[in-house]
Amino acid sequence: MDEQALADIANELYAVPLEEFVAARTAAAKEAAGADKELAAAVKGLPKPSVAAWAVNMLAQHEPDVLAELADLGSRMRDAQASLDAQSLRELGRERRTMLASAVDTARSVVQQQGRVISDTIAADVEETLRALTADEGAAEAVRSGRLLKTLSADGVSAAELEGTVAVPDALPAPSASPPRRPALASVPARKERPTPERTSRPKATKPRLEAVRQTPRPASPPALEKAKAALAEAQAEEARTNGLAEELQEQVEETRSEIDALVQEAAELRERLKAAEEQLDRARKQLAATAAEAKQALREADKAGRTVMLARERVLRLSS
Repeated sequence: MDEQALADIANELYAVPLEEFVAARTAAAKEAAGADKELAAAVKGLPKPSVAAWAVNMLAQHEPDVLAELADLGSRMRDAQASLDAQSLRELGRERRTMLASAVDTARSVVQQQGRVISDTIAADVEETLRALTADEGAAEAVRSGRLLKTLSADGVSAAELEGTVAVPDALPAPSASPPRRPALASVPARKERPTPERTSRPKATKPRLEAVRQTPRPASPPALEKAKAALAEAQAEEARTNGLAEELQEQVEETRSEIDALVQEAAELRERLKAAEEQLDRARKQLAATAAEAKQALREADKAGRTVMLARERVLRLSS
């Protein structure tokens, strides 16, 4: 079966509106069946993406530059981590937060153009997937393919789990070669043999100890050095991550405080309005009671006046006859 032909069909399918995916897949499989039944079966087996994955695919289809900028940022972050540049990592972390917020807003806009609205929960999944794009080259290729099936997650230390996350994974380009994010222990040269007993058991010269050390270099220990560098890189990456998280949470704290202050003020205003309304209601009730009493008295007086008129009329009639 032609994997590229399958990838081409998949590219078209994962670009359609989500509610049209099943019908489009059925039509594509039927069309492919005439020439290649195996291809038709593969097309029929293409999974429908999750809502969040579809939103990311729409971003890849309609705003690929947004993903390219995030991928470039991720490359710069990996370079900074490889060079143990903690300051750059902190600055790039702040830049990533800004770019992710903007990218999620763009995704919302693109999805809205397709006739849908994504919830805050889906938007959070989209942001997590875009964050994975910046942390892992494999995740970046998966996201930029536009054939994502479900959301991704990556912490920048371990590789992202990509199995089952993208349609036709065999058609994905291999990640470009770049320096590793942290020294790989597997590539460390083998430990050098220790000096033989004959060599180490030689009688020490009468030279000062410092001079003896200078003339007899200490065997290097590359594995220990590489491990230390790896630990340092990982610690600095963790420091940058936690600093970024702390800044994000602090911003959320400030936003929440502002929201609470606004709500407290609104609640105070509502209490004042409620108090004024209750006072007005109390006055209205008293006025109603007073008016009702006056109306009742007026009815009694009117009834009395009516009886007086009736008696006067009867007397007039009697006197007239």
